[in-house]
Formats: sequence, C-alpha cells, structure tokens
Amino acid sequence: MSPLDRVLLPGVNTKPAIEISALDLSYGGVQALRKVAFSVSTGEIFGLLGPNGSGKTSLFRVLTTLLSPTAGSILVFGENIERSPASVRSVAGVVFQSQSLDRKLTVVENLRHQGHLYGLRGAGLRQRTSELLERFGLTDRGSDIVEVLSGGMRRRVELAKSILHRPRLLLLDEPSTGLDPGARREFWQYLEALNRQDGTTVLLTTHLMDEAEKCHRLAILNEGILVAMDTPEALKSRVGGDVIVLRTQDARQLSQSISSRFGVPAAVMDNTVRIERPKGHEFITDLVEIFPGQIDAVTLSKPSLEDVFIQVTGQDFWAKTG
Repeated sequence: MSPLDRVLLPGVNTKPAIEISALDLSYGGVQALRKVAFSVSTGEIFGLLGPNGSGKTSLFRVLTTLLSPTAGSILVFGENIERSPASVRSVAGVVFQSQSLDRKLTVVENLRHQGHLYGLRGAGLRQRTSELLERFGLTDRGSDIVEVLSGGMRRRVELAKSILHRPRLLLLDEPSTGLDPGARREFWQYLEALNRQDGTTVLLTTHLMDEAEKCHRLAILNEGILVAMDTPEALKSRVGGDVIVLRTQDARQLSQSISSRFGVPAAVMDNTVRIERPKGHEFITDLVEIFPGQIDAVTLSKPSLEDVFIQVTGQDFWAKTG
C-alpha cells in the first residue's frame, strides 16, 4: 500500500487535518487569494505549488495565524483558525522560509528555548531534546553554535525545533530554499520519515517541480486562484499525450499552419510552438516533412507538472517565477 492509499482509502485517516472554504485574502489593495477551497487529509503530504505571486505564501501566512482572511474559513483538526488561534498553534509546527534559529546560540540552546515556549521544562525537555538530536543526526553537534553549521544542518535543526512539541501538523514554506541537491534529498528523507513513522500531516509550499513530485497531492495556485488539484501523476495524465516544443523563426505563423493542417491546438510561448500529442515521435516526423526549413529545433518529453501549469493557465511557470 502506498502512502497515498494509506491516507485516502475509505475509513482510514479520512478526517481532514485542514478544511479551507471560500477563502479570500486582500491587503494593500491586492487580492492575494480568491475563493480558495480544498481539504488536506490527516497523514497526507500536501503541496502548494505555484510561481512567485501565486498566493501560496499568503495562504501559508493565514494557516500559521500570521494573517486573518478577508472572507471564508479554515478549520485545523476541527478548530476554527480565527476563533481558536492558540489551539491551532498548539497542534502545528512551522518551518519558515527565512531561518528562525538564533545564530549565536548552540543547537541545544535553540531547542530548549523553543521548548520553553510550549511549556516544556526540566527532565522532560532534556529527554525530548536528546531524542531529536539523535533522530536528526545532531548528537555530536548539540554544543555547536548555529552560525558555524552548514545550510543543510541548520535545516535539520529547524525541523527538530518545529516538532519539539509533537505537533500533528507540520507547515513548511519553501523548505528547500538555499539547499544544495544533496542537502535537499537529506531533508526530504527526514520529512518523509516524520510522515511515515509519526503520522504527521505535512503541508508545504514550493516552486520546485521535483519537490512537488514527492507530495501525495498538490494544489496548484496562480494569481490567487486554485487552478488544479490532484496527485502529481493524475495531474500529469490530464496533459494530452507527449509534449512537443518547436523552436522556429516565426512561431505564430507556424502555429497557425499546424493548427490549420492538422486541426490540433498549437500554443505559442516565448518564440516556440507547444503541442500536446499522443505518439509525439510519429507526429514530429510529419511536422518536419510538411514544414521543411521552418523548424530549427525540436524537443519531445513526457508531461511534467510544468506542462500541467501551462495547460491550465496558458502561462509559462518559470517566466512568472523568475
């Protein structure tokens, strides 16, 4: 049984950890979120995927009680986030995009100060600190000052700090920011172990496609609107076959010619023509024969989450992120 099956099978962990209904958020004259609605199952790793300005960080700030919604509601394990913010904070751990560690304190001191915020003291706090140091491979680094640690090591401390009070829900904002590929893989191993072994529900924001692929389900946001939601595989299956990208001198003209000749949509994006087509390798042969000299380069690929974003928004994900 896959982790997703464990979460979503009838009768197994079916109570939502998060329920979001008709959520609007406006501030500074900007509508950051528009009628966003979805739920996150208990025990799920759920991702919010979107480029800069999509609304995912705004939604994260509402979930962490830093912002109040303009309209709509959020329930966390049945508690209304506006009426009972303290109750929500008690069951949630948070890892922010910006580091929240005190760089001048040691690893152990950072963890102990976090424990004090949640009312932990004495032998119980010492035991819990030791458990987490061992779990995250930090036992030999407990007396090190945080500022001497590598980026990956600091992220481990952040994760340990966020679960010190044994939260049922873990919220992470762009958790892999600034990490090299090796540190990112390591961080995800710890994150997946938390979900698998402890049953911790995880919600994270990301703009990284490989990170989004690791989530059980994804909500794709664009300009404050929820534009798609499903498992990564189900989302990719919506794309109509292989993805063909043609580089040419006159993308608009070639697009019109292809659509007229074959009756298929051919979208123009950044001086390229993009086509979704089953058995794309066969279609490429037809294109090269029928339009000699008009195609400078061709790429063929299986659908990706980036292709899903393009399909549902008609926009280039990375152009918006950059």
